[in-house]
Amino acid sequence: MKVLLINGSPHKSGNTALALHEAAHELERNGIDTEMVSIGTKPVRGCIACATCKTKADNRCVFDDDLCNELSAKMAQCDALIVGSPVYYGQPNGTLVSLIQRMLYSNGAAFNGKPVAGVAVCRRGGATAALQTLTMPFQLLNMPLVTSQYWNIVYGRLEGEAALDAEGLQTMRSLARNMAYLLNATNGQPKPEYEPRQATHFIR
Repeated sequence: MKVLLINGSPHKSGNTALALHEAAHELERNGIDTEMVSIGTKPVRGCIACATCKTKADNRCVFDDDLCNELSAKMAQCDALIVGSPVYYGQPNGTLVSLIQRMLYSNGAAFNGKPVAGVAVCRRGGATAALQTLTMPFQLLNMPLVTSQYWNIVYGRLEGEAALDAEGLQTMRSLARNMAYLLNATNGQPKPEYEPRQATHFIR
């Protein structure tokens, strides 16, 4: 079994990476393979709702000049996902949000039904709002949200300060143990059979 971890910070070695590495190490101690990917500093396009991915592109986003299709392909080979983000103005990194929206819309099958956790890293406030925004898209794809002993939050401003947040790092380890437990408990079990979606529109 393998978990993909996405570092949604432009800082490859910042506090978000530190938090995710803590979770990754605990997953590996519990026999789960991991792969960490950083979104870096290159531009990521937002979805333009062209629906080409649904009609002509075989579940690939028509924009193939960033990480979207690459990460979707990695997720197709993984069993679970952890996404971490710094908190900007009470929200996740906008680049990461654009990436998530395009991945889930273009290739939702790679994510559907797999356990997921969001992690928010902040200096002081806004983490719970950012965490909600970060995890809401995954709930539309039957992805069980993996929790911990506290909200999945780590505190730190300057690079490396998150190492001082003993409770936050413990939260990451607890999150990883919960994810490992869920993966082991469901290993080899078929996913639920989902009913065809019934979309109710409120404007006629």
